[in-house]
Amino acid sequence: MGRIFEKRKVRMFARWAKTAKAFTKVGKEIAIAVKLGGADPDSNPRLRMAMQTGRSLNMPKDRIEAAIKRAAGKDSADLIEINYSAYAPHGIALLISAATDNPTRTVANVRSILTSHSGSMASSGALDYLFTHRGVFRIKKDLTLTQEKVDQLELALIDFGLEELLQEEDEIAIVCGFKDFGTIQKELESHKLELISAGLEWQPATTNALEQVKENQVRELIDALEEDDDVQHVFHNLAQPESEEFQG
Repeated sequence: MGRIFEKRKVRMFARWAKTAKAFTKVGKEIAIAVKLGGADPDSNPRLRMAMQTGRSLNMPKDRIEAAIKRAAGKDSADLIEINYSAYAPHGIALLISAATDNPTRTVANVRSILTSHSGSMASSGALDYLFTHRGVFRIKKDLTLTQEKVDQLELALIDFGLEELLQEEDEIAIVCGFKDFGTIQKELESHKLELISAGLEWQPATTNALEQVKENQVRELIDALEEDDDVQHVFHNLAQPESEEFQG
């Protein structure tokens, strides 16, 4: 791939951590994971991923366990996942991922936010071609993880679908294709590495840079969407400042 990609999830987690919505979003991730694969994290990789997300946000263990128990109960909310395609101002493409028990409410809220920020809805799937669905794992890099060990890890992961390994001073990003997420996850777990985050992301094939005023308008829309209770993630093809990118 050889392309610098945005540190999307790390920045998103930092924003979530400043609001009371952080644990609610993780709770929804847990609920969907339990619905799809059961309440046992040993046999449910998506649940393990959601639990890791909670831990990365300092979500208390008892709250994570309570969310799993609640999701496994008969009276749990019947959440469904919905993806919306949309345009932000100045032609920036958005993929909006939501988890909701009321799709009518959610689409109305998303449409209202878009309209109020000069954005618009696109037809379902219309912008998927601008993005690639990938798995991204971020690992804490400490003194025990030498460059030699990183090189060995990279060679080992190639057989499991590794597309790219990128390094910063304090963390490593491992990128794989959507279909290889589960196998990479299992292999990383076998190495007993400390994961900062793990998840599926829609990464743009190319990005568009805007002048500062226009960029601010797009970011205001993204922030407003991510503040909505039903919206889990907002992916986009707006170019990121160099300070927020991995250097490959």
